[in-house]
Amino acid sequence: MITEILIEYITQFISAIGYPGIFILMMLESMVAPVPAEAVMPFAGFLIADGKFTFANVMLISTLGSLVGSLISYYTGYFGGQILIRKFGKYIFLEEYHLDWTIRFFEKYGSSTILISRFIPVVRHLISIPAGYAKMKIIPFLIYTLIGAITWNGFLVYVGFKLGENWNIIEKYTSIVDIIVIGLITAGIVLWIVLHIRLKAVHKTE
Repeated sequence: MITEILIEYITQFISAIGYPGIFILMMLESMVAPVPAEAVMPFAGFLIADGKFTFANVMLISTLGSLVGSLISYYTGYFGGQILIRKFGKYIFLEEYHLDWTIRFFEKYGSSTILISRFIPVVRHLISIPAGYAKMKIIPFLIYTLIGAITWNGFLVYVGFKLGENWNIIEKYTSIVDIIVIGLITAGIVLWIVLHIRLKAVHKTE
């Protein structure tokens, strides 16, 4: 029941705002805004299975959104705008130690972090800023960003598509699905809290 309600309301919202909405949400997801792709792309995939979106358009629009958002963050770091993140980031649940840890992560592992970070919560919202601050060459930055965005967005869309495609079968086991969904949501919250605590602890010891 819970799963059905979530799918109904979120898919209705995404369907109502259409492709421009996906672009805006994924652009924000690649900036400092706490908009996780996991809360957008699977439901877009569900709508593909329902015939309301097409896979090609969803991938094109979501990838463009990710690219534009990443470029905005890149040039924010390039022109020294990270001071704004330090000052106002707390209003969108991003603290200074998040940015500091991300900068160290980039300095330690180099340009490949742009690709790796696409799969890491919190870090992916910030990683483009230290890339810009370090004056990373724009072509490698764009390539890594595109590969990461296409891979992660595509995976999430595929999961949503298969869910929608097999919904008639899955619907028979909604109670089990609800337990799984609640478990995943709980695990996500716990992971988010643990990550925040660890980052804060590292920040205090420095």
